[in-house]
Amino acid sequence: MTRTWWREQRGFLLFLALFGLFRTAVADWNPVPTASMRPTVIEGDVVLVNRLAYQLKLPLSDLVLAQWQEPARGDIVTFGSPADGTRLLKRVVGLPGDRVTLRAGRLFINDLPVPLSEPEWAEETLGPALRGVEQLGARRHALQALPAVPARRDGEWQVPPGHYFMLGDNRDNSHDSRYFGPVPRALLIGRVSRLLASFDPERHYLPRLARLGRALE
Repeated sequence: MTRTWWREQRGFLLFLALFGLFRTAVADWNPVPTASMRPTVIEGDVVLVNRLAYQLKLPLSDLVLAQWQEPARGDIVTFGSPADGTRLLKRVVGLPGDRVTLRAGRLFINDLPVPLSEPEWAEETLGPALRGVEQLGARRHALQALPAVPARRDGEWQVPPGHYFMLGDNRDNSHDSRYFGPVPRALLIGRVSRLLASFDPERHYLPRLARLGRALE
């Protein structure tokens, strides 16, 4: 009976094994449960993760087998939190050797202010929001501040070699490198540049068709 079952199921089991290896080494997808990257990525989005964007890892581990492209300032990435290993989605702000400074919520890199458009008011669930467009390197992306929310808006951090400083686009509602420090490269999982799908948790997870396949800046 056991041999018969194995003969009948081995193709399916092999498929599952190969699929698992593909997700842990090549490409993956992540549902987004939090608001830390609003308005770029919102709750209920499902993002596509390119695990081969920067390096090749031994499947199911953080052991880096080979490295190629360096993460760029402004990239959206997934990584394991240095604090507890939780998988997080944030934006690369500081590169190795950078000095990252926040002054009343305004971002400076190596003492130079990061370009930011004139912000406009919007309504958010946590109160009034100021939204603008920030330029990190070659990337322009939406940014949100929540003036009524207590947050860490001041500080200075030196990024060590082989580390990256991460911030959420929803600056006043994001647990990021301001709290757990720069992230070692070995903890990077992959780069995110596109949504696969989006489901609205406030409408019984109905699909948001307008966000299907959207490219992310």
